[in-house]
Amino acid sequence: MYNEYENMLIKLYGEENLDKQKQRYDDAIENFRSLYGSSDYLLFSAPGRTEIGGNHTDHNLGKVLAASVNLDIIAVVAPTSDMTITVKSKGFDVDVISLDNLDVVEREKNSSAALIRGIAAGLAKEGYNIGGFNAYTTSNVLKGSGLSSSAAFEVLLGTILNHLYNNEKIPAVKIAQISQYAENVYFGKPSGLMDQMASSVGGFIAIDFAQPNNPTIERIDYDFDSSDHSLCIIDTKGDHADLTDEYALIPKDMKAIASYFSCDALRKINRADVLLNIDKLRKQFGDRAVLRALHFFDENDRVTRLAYELQVNDFAAFLATINESGDSSYKLLQNIYAVSDYDNQSISLALYIVESALQGRGASRVHGGGFAGTIQAFVPNSILAPFKVHVEKVFGCNSCHILRIRPVGGVRIPNSD
Repeated sequence: MYNEYENMLIKLYGEENLDKQKQRYDDAIENFRSLYGSSDYLLFSAPGRTEIGGNHTDHNLGKVLAASVNLDIIAVVAPTSDMTITVKSKGFDVDVISLDNLDVVEREKNSSAALIRGIAAGLAKEGYNIGGFNAYTTSNVLKGSGLSSSAAFEVLLGTILNHLYNNEKIPAVKIAQISQYAENVYFGKPSGLMDQMASSVGGFIAIDFAQPNNPTIERIDYDFDSSDHSLCIIDTKGDHADLTDEYALIPKDMKAIASYFSCDALRKINRADVLLNIDKLRKQFGDRAVLRALHFFDENDRVTRLAYELQVNDFAAFLATINESGDSSYKLLQNIYAVSDYDNQSISLALYIVESALQGRGASRVHGGGFAGTIQAFVPNSILAPFKVHVEKVFGCNSCHILRIRPVGGVRIPNSD
């Protein structure tokens, strides 16, 4: 019989990973105690996410299909009586943030300190309670992996403050929205809401952002294990740390097209509007902006189809639609490589390697923001072992991650003792 703590670890990571995860948590607790000298602690976890469909649609009020995965950031935490948050993350310098100042600090932009301050400020702005705590965190959501390590960190902070000072009354959707606020305003990255929503809400979910302050969330009841396929994320070892400008140009291009029709997002117009005015749009905004707008409309339709295909258990159609999504990202959205660094095209190479390994089966597409980082593949279990070998010959050992879909988002974990 497993205890409550072990049952939660099995739920999050699978029974086969129980011993490994118990050791991971034990190590984190030991590091926490050595740093802060406290024997009392609480445990928290927030997952990375995988985007299944809806590549670059959320920032224009579109639709996405996403899922939380079994790679996460965990924290060992103890509340403090002062208004200071101290966070030591494994492999990084300690952050010490005074909650007496909740203003944007320009020198903190693009740092974890900005996210900590931003989450606290966002909660206070919404009328929630905030307070101090000490934390030690460790992550297996690789930075730059396309699995949204930043969103997981944001959601983790929101989950901690929700438990410590708000009696867990803050809805998961609100934590996601505050996380986006912290990333946009304090960190300085113009991201959409999908990453934070998938990490905070958890499970396999379709999200419609037509009403951004009240997005429609639909849980998809699908047993992925029944598909006889595995979800793989291939890390191409590309670094997208310096590609913020490339990412920012995608919503900028899309919103430029929308602005022609006096709208602030593409969701407020339709494909016919663009096609009827395509000559004027090309002349004023260029072909790339038009192509990215067309991708948005097609991708929105695909998200609806993907959710339906899972609901009716038509996995073959689902795979075909995934391949369509990847094709559109390549040709229309154009987030496969950065024009500012065209010599490095690891995503393009990975798509070719994966397609050759799949030999007409499964599906593959760019994963997440694009330009560098990772791709996604749905691989028949019958060829999973040789597929992994084939991919890792090119991109190195442990570059092919075989993932599980995690059923919950940001969560407090029962103590181990």
